[in-house]
Formats: sequence, structure tokens, C-alpha cells
Amino acid sequence: MNLSEFFPEYSSLQQLARKRSVKIYLVGGFLRDLVTGHVAFKPGRDLDIAVSSGAILLARVFAKSIKGAFVLLDKESGCARVAKKKNGILWTYDFADFRARTFKGDLAKRDFTINTLSLDLLTCDAGKPLIAQVKDHVGGLKDMAHKRIRMTGAGVFEDDPLRLLRAYSLQAQLGFVIERATLSRIKKDIKLIKKVSPERVREELFKIFDSTRTAVVMKAMDRVGLLAVILPQIESMRLIGKGAYHHLNVWDHSLCAVSECEKLFEDAKDNNDLCDYLNEEVGGGHRRRAVIKMACVLHDIGKPDTRRDESDGRLSFHGHERVGRDIVRLIARGMMMSTKERYALEDMVMMHLRPGYLSNFKKPSERMIFRFMRDAGEDAVSVLLLSVADQHATRGPLTTEEDIRHHKTIAFDLIDRFFAAKKEQPFVPLINGHDLIKDLKLTPGPDFAKILTSVEEAQHLGQVTTKVEALALAVKCAGGMK
Repeated sequence: MNLSEFFPEYSSLQQLARKRSVKIYLVGGFLRDLVTGHVAFKPGRDLDIAVSSGAILLARVFAKSIKGAFVLLDKESGCARVAKKKNGILWTYDFADFRARTFKGDLAKRDFTINTLSLDLLTCDAGKPLIAQVKDHVGGLKDMAHKRIRMTGAGVFEDDPLRLLRAYSLQAQLGFVIERATLSRIKKDIKLIKKVSPERVREELFKIFDSTRTAVVMKAMDRVGLLAVILPQIESMRLIGKGAYHHLNVWDHSLCAVSECEKLFEDAKDNNDLCDYLNEEVGGGHRRRAVIKMACVLHDIGKPDTRRDESDGRLSFHGHERVGRDIVRLIARGMMMSTKERYALEDMVMMHLRPGYLSNFKKPSERMIFRFMRDAGEDAVSVLLLSVADQHATRGPLTTEEDIRHHKTIAFDLIDRFFAAKKEQPFVPLINGHDLIKDLKLTPGPDFAKILTSVEEAQHLGQVTTKVEALALAVKCAGGMK
């Protein structure tokens, strides 16, 4: 691969840099991924460009030359972004001034050695293989060979505390190990993460949720205490021990649910419908698979506040799903998640017990199934997967393998129904509010929704098939509400 294959605007940037007599280097994740082969190369990348001086001005002129959008990121630090959509694909170029007097000094101030590889954009040959022209000044290639995440210096976390979390997002993405001295420094600087803006923490967390190593990395973060600083609500979950249906305390059970969720995703890799669903963007650029795993972490977060010691010695957590929903709402708002993501999280936490109620029956009724699907809407599959992961992470003395298998059978039958319904003709109600006013002379009010919901349910169940039958049922429903 050569430079022109992935960087179509390379020559334009090179000319602008020469005209302004500034040095420009390609640095960061793209080159790391090129060397490790971690990401299959495809059009559209996030490219980081270090500039000797005047990065903001260069970015502004570059944006104009390629008809892209200019975004000022940090005036004080000299950081700006250029974004351009080409053939439906978004390219982003992040420009930043050197953080030291020289480029080598700039590299020494970067986070980890594996992110210090560089390419001189003024002297490189655009027609020659790219990987042969990559330079390594601080041992990044050696650390890559050993699959090691190593800090460039002891002050890296003080310079930017988000790097505490980035060490783990890199571990999640690459499968590398955080070397001993770096891990020791993380433990010392752990509380610095409180200084980081919530949206930056959110984005790094979602890199972990979107990986295939979420459970392993979350446990590693938990061991050093990083998760407890980011999500202090989890501390009280550790205090609730094993129960009749649980072999772990509530927090360890939640982490186990993440692991079980990842197994479900792996088992579903040949299910095109399910894979497409998991890869859908919920909001904020985050996929369903990531949001579901976040829900696995938080689904029992309402248990500490609802714990009750029953007279027979058992613990109960009645209403923990409602309390958990309210806590999750605060967490999502605090992290400035999108409204759609927040609603999806709230729905999953609020409804995670519902599939279990369905599996209490050998064959749940069509009415029960309809009501679950209606209430869960587009999040139905997410709720079902969370429920199965939750059940698989529940191995107490009263849990049986037969119950677990039955629960999974019911859940995946409903998942199949969900996708089958998506491929059918859209549902068209036999009547609407106008019909209630026009044909039945009813006065609009809060009972309208209840009447229409009842008629819609009956229509789904095949109990009414014509408009006349639907109106007759509406009359009956209206009479029952007087």
C-alpha cells in the first residue's frame, strides 16, 4: 500500500505545507494499525497530522482547498479538524501543533510507544510501499512485536488523564498487555480520571464496549479501581452476595453477563439478520452491540437500593428494574449520551426481567408475546439478548440447566419472530382516532389511546379482522371505561 491509496488529498496538503514552510508528519493510530494489521484498510480514515507550527491555519486552508468542513478543537493547544465526505464516506484529518520544540520532543510527549510511529509527509515517496517508510523513534515497533502497551514517560497521565482509560481501550482493540511499569503508574494516577470531561470518557468507554474483549478488559479495569472511579455506583453492588439463583455477588454477576453476551454475539456471527441488527447505529456513532454490553454492566444497578431481607432468610429486590432505569438515566445524561442511546439503555434495564417471565411458561400465550414485543419495540432483540446473557450468568443452587435452555429457546424464538415481522408488510390499524370521532361520536380524551391499544392488540391476535369488528370492539371498550 502506498500513500496515495488511502490519502487522496495528500498532494494538496503537501503543497500547502511547503508554501508555509512548515513540517508535517502523519502520526498516531493509523500507522499503528498499518503495522499491526489490526484494521483492514478501506476508504475513509481518521488521520492525525503533527505540524511544526500554525496547525490551525494550515487546517483552515486545507479545508478550503478540498471543500471540507473546518472545526476548531482547541485554540490554546493549536488543534483543529477537517472533515470531508467523499462518495458517502467520512474522512477526518486532525491537525495539532508540536507539543515540544522539536518533533522528537513531540513524540516523547505522546501517550504510548505504539502510538509514536511517524511518516514525514514532505519527504516520503507517495508511490513507494508505505510501511517501509514508517519511522520509529522510541521503540514502538519493538513493543508492537511483544504486544505491549508502554507509556512514553511517567508524566503521560498527568498531561492527559484520559490516557488512563485509553490504555484499556487499546488493550480491548489490539489484545495487547499493559506492561508492569505502566500498570503501576496507572494505579498511582487513577483518580486523575475525574478531571476528564464526561464525553471524552464516554467515547473511550465505547471503544471498549464495541470490541470483542469487553469482559476481559472491564475486569482488568476493575482490578486497578478505574471502573469504580468512573462509575462509583458499582461499589454498592459488590456488597450484595450470592443468592439462591446467583453464584456471584451482583457486580461480578454483571461482569459475567458481559462475558456471556460476547459469547452470544460470537455464536450469532453467521446470523445475518442478527449481525445487521447488532451493527446498527443507535446514536452518537455507537452500535447496538456496544449499547447492549453497557446494559449488561448496568442491568442490576438498582439492586442495592431495593434490597430487602425477607422473613424466610431470602433477599428480595422488588422493583430493582425501575430503580435501575432511573440510575441509568442519570449515568447516560452525565456521560452526555444521545437521547436514543439513553432510551435504549433505560428500556433494556427496565425490561430485562420480562423475557424471564415469559419463560416461566412452557409456551407463553400470543397475548403475552404481543405485549412484550409492543412494549419493547425496536429494542426487543436487545432486551432478549440481555436477558439470555443475564440468565447464563446466573448459576445459583436453584438454577437448573433445563431452565437456562428453555429460557434461551423462548428468547431466540422471539428474536426470529422479530426479524420475520420486519420482512412482512407493515401493520395497518383497522381504525384510528378519526374513526372514533366520526363513526362512534366519541369525544377525544385520554381513553382514546387505551381504546386503540386494545383494538390493535385484538387485530394482531386475529380476534378482529374488519373495520366493523374493530369499531364494535371499540364501543365495548369505551363502555367499560365509563
